[in-house]
Amino acid sequence: MRDPYTVLGVARTASEAEIKSAFRKLAKKYHPDANGADASASALFNEANQAYEILGDKEKRGQFDRGEIDAEGKVKFQGFSGFGGGGGGSPFGGPGASSGSFDFRSGAGADIPGAENIFGDFFEQAFGAKRGARSGFTAARNTPSKGEDINATLKVRLEDVVSDEKVEAIFPNGKRLAIRLPEGVEDGQVIRLRGQGQPAVFNGGPAGDALVTISFADHARFSVTGRDLLLEQNVDLETAVLGGRVTVETLEGRVATKIQPWTTSGRTLRLKGKGLTRKDGGRGDILVTLSIALPAQPDPELTALFEKRRDERG
Repeated sequence: MRDPYTVLGVARTASEAEIKSAFRKLAKKYHPDANGADASASALFNEANQAYEILGDKEKRGQFDRGEIDAEGKVKFQGFSGFGGGGGGSPFGGPGASSGSFDFRSGAGADIPGAENIFGDFFEQAFGAKRGARSGFTAARNTPSKGEDINATLKVRLEDVVSDEKVEAIFPNGKRLAIRLPEGVEDGQVIRLRGQGQPAVFNGGPAGDALVTISFADHARFSVTGRDLLLEQNVDLETAVLGGRVTVETLEGRVATKIQPWTTSGRTLRLKGKGLTRKDGGRGDILVTLSIALPAQPDPELTALFEKRRDERG
């Protein structure tokens, strides 16, 4: 896979927000739902998702920047001090050894006692092979290939975001998966369900992954800004003048809040902890903008009151 910074088109000094923004643009552009059966778009979508898995995770990004993992998130082989040129001598520190090379020999007549066992242990540790099994590059070459990934877009209600209940994703092949949304899930975020994709075709390899793109459905009352929800709330004239309690519909039911006398239109109330979930387990807020509303039907008494006030003012 290519360098994840190159895939997302961002500099190595890019902020978390810049990385997230670049990923969202690519995910929207190459998402399978928008490109039909275009295999190249699907490949670019998967590549962007893999790049974001590295750069969107602070710890993994640090590991990649330090060269500890590769672009696929796999641990890199760092080599062994003492091998190669530069300082002369053998990796075992013996006198007179040649610089920059080493002769791997085993069996009868080997110059270094125990070399066969030493390098057998070396390859077991480096490549995870067991004695008597195929190891090294042969094992890597024979590693079974992974099955194809599958993709789906899951529209979720804002109520689903704050609920502990699972939601169901339906894939183009008819497969259904019930998933629990993570804390702080965002609009456009891609959730990877490992091993839930297509089975491998050859060599009994692992199944592919299921990639679920989260899409927030429009809400009848709320608009979203970050983890906060915005709401416009009508207040009758009497309550605005005299003060009182106003009932506000939240994602989880009704709550009553108090407003002060002589409240004017445009004032904003904050209902703490009633917004969307955050990654730290907390919640955003609901910001309620008040708007003074006249009665639905003309009120003769109210009309007479204001007529009298107008007449008194001349």
